[in-house]
Amino acid sequence: MKKVLLLLLLCLACGAAQAQTQPKLLQADRIRLSEAFRLGESVGDEVWKGWKKTPFAVLLITPDYEFLIRHPKPSSDFTSIGYDSLLKSEVYYRKRVFQTTLLATFPAVGGVSTIVIGQAENTDAKTSTPWVVTLFHEHFHQLQDSQPDFYPSVNALNLARGDQTGMWMLNFPFPYERTEVAEQFARLSRALDDALSSINTKQFDAKLAAYLSARKRFQEILAPDDYRYYSFQLWKEGVARYTEYRVALWAARHYRPTSEFRSLTDFKPFADEARAIFERIHRQLSNPQLATRQRDSFYAMGGAEALLLDRASPQWHKRYFIEKFQLERFFPTH
Repeated sequence: MKKVLLLLLLCLACGAAQAQTQPKLLQADRIRLSEAFRLGESVGDEVWKGWKKTPFAVLLITPDYEFLIRHPKPSSDFTSIGYDSLLKSEVYYRKRVFQTTLLATFPAVGGVSTIVIGQAENTDAKTSTPWVVTLFHEHFHQLQDSQPDFYPSVNALNLARGDQTGMWMLNFPFPYERTEVAEQFARLSRALDDALSSINTKQFDAKLAAYLSARKRFQEILAPDDYRYYSFQLWKEGVARYTEYRVALWAARHYRPTSEFRSLTDFKPFADEARAIFERIHRQLSNPQLATRQRDSFYAMGGAEALLLDRASPQWHKRYFIEKFQLERFFPTH
């Protein structure tokens, strides 16, 4: 009997030691993630049809560990820490692999499109509400990735030039610093800003026509590969920026944040974040810096084009996943 009791005590002690060393998500991170998942369930298909069926898999990067949440196929290098009732998900962890500042979506775990994101304080978002909204930029990439023909269509662009890692999407040698390209891009950007500013006025049609004319001239000075890359980035990243705005705006009008989220010291209303995104798009368009911002310039361009399409061609969402990588096809003049 003494041996049995001793063995039982040893097992309990080992279990207690393991529990003490097992990593845990910080409460602020749990609240932010929970709010994003709750908002995702609320917004459903209001912004994009079929979005609610897309897995919202997240890999949260902290200084020492990475936590995997709502992932359908965790790989063997992850260990479960149990079910989290707030997150409505089994949570897994492993020692940190990625940089704490990373913000990307790719098949990082188990071949499943996964949002790989640092904590709010370690990313460009900095605070809770922008961080939650940023998750929807990345969650939209999961919707893009989930289309059956997405990867074959990307490969058919023939832009990889031998790269098998996908890094060409970030590092493609677009002529950002070529004088003629930068000058025409600046004219294009300001014409787009004018059209966006006139979206609710009688001048919209004329401003839109002027922008589309400038867009055509920009296409003419680019090599075919460069233009395909530009169009791809507007389609992929620009519309993801637009989606951030649309989600924040929808949340401001239709969603009440939880008391836990509102109690975070860095909380701000979703209406404020929607306004901040819109103002950032305007600011970048009115002050184009292609040579400096490079690929980041395309986020505002594509986001603004999508907003123009909401006015000029309200049904464009229905064509977005079918006629890929060229938003200009959706304008009425095309």
